Amino acid sequence: MIRPSHVAALLLLLGLSGCASTIHPLQLPNPRALPPTEFSHAGLDRVLERFVDEDGLVDYAALGREPFVLGTYLGQLAAYSPVSHPALFANSNARLAYWLNAYNAVALRLVLEHYPITSVRDIEAWWTAALPEGAGFFYGYRFPLGGRSTSLYTLENRIVRRGFPDPRIHFALNCASLGCPVLPRQAFDPARLDEQLAHETRRFLSAARNFRLDEATRTAWLSAIFDGYEGDFTKWQSRRGGDASLLAFVADHAGPEAAAAAARAATEGFTVRFHEHDWRLNDQALGPRPASEASLRP
Repeated sequence: MIRPSHVAALLLLLGLSGCASTIHPLQLPNPRALPPTEFSHAGLDRVLERFVDEDGLVDYAALGREPFVLGTYLGQLAAYSPVSHPALFANSNARLAYWLNAYNAVALRLVLEHYPITSVRDIEAWWTAALPEGAGFFYGYRFPLGGRSTSLYTLENRIVRRGFPDPRIHFALNCASLGCPVLPRQAFDPARLDEQLAHETRRFLSAARNFRLDEATRTAWLSAIFDGYEGDFTKWQSRRGGDASLLAFVADHAGPEAAAAAARAATEGFTVRFHEHDWRLNDQALGPRPASEASLRP
């Protein structure tokens, strides 16, 4: 996993943040049409329902043959945002749902722009060669959101994490890799966002690749996401007056079986270690997820 501090320091040193390439939307809204009264995510719903399976794997080949299905929604993102048109976003949930959906839609667009690939680490920009592997996907390309050009790094770290300090967002942002949370088959909806975030968190924590106990070595293995953003989880726990540990977060937010295991591991003092991030593309063409990544009941 690319740690934000590593690349941010290099960007500051090299002064290259302005070199990112812009990926333009395929279709913008008709400028003569009446502006919407509320931003709609129906376009992304159609994409996710048609091209994403129950395991969160994407049929990129089919989506690439019909790019305007996604392109229409991307055009809406390019034209409107909570910054450019705040009246379209009634509350904090509406704003957060926009940014989460925008991240996932732009990630799909970036993969299509470079497809076929087997990992987002295959996506490079000319100026990111000196940065850690995989930096091109997160830093090398920008996409207009409400008229402002934004990279995935900026969207995640300067908009979502800074503006919405709820660590469950880490289980809603999909970086098109098997190590990331499963891409849901529905867009995030402001009216039921808390329910969706809770569900995606339980689903993530129910997968053995993200949380499991090794009884022989008394080790609790967690996803690399917990390593890269540990402070987001522990500060959240601390603010709520509970045990400010990663295992306590798992115990509070996982499904019953995983929660009980995490609570026992915390009580018995299991050592916490982290899996390497799996950067393989979440592509249906590359086959199903390995059986070792089976989930408990969320």
